[in-house]
Amino acid sequence: MANIKSAMKRVQVSREQNMRNRMILSETKTAIKKFDKALESKDEAAIEEAYTAAVSKVDKAVTKGVIHRNAANRKKAQLAKKHDAK
Repeated sequence: MANIKSAMKRVQVSREQNMRNRMILSETKTAIKKFDKALESKDEAAIEEAYTAAVSKVDKAVTKGVIHRNAANRKKAQLAKKHDAK
């Protein structure tokens, strides 16, 4: 365990950032799963809404620095491919 005040603060800040990143990533994964579930239901309105929400969450994750923009673009391309194939 850290003994120096600044080191203890870094541990705390790091913990908080890690929690924030995990929350954002979890929300993103959940949005993608909801989109997949909407595809199975074949409900057009639900598919559109879930697709928009998933793409938005992925973009926000990039903005917050949780995932790399190339990974996000790949994920959005996969979602678009599924969306178009519906």
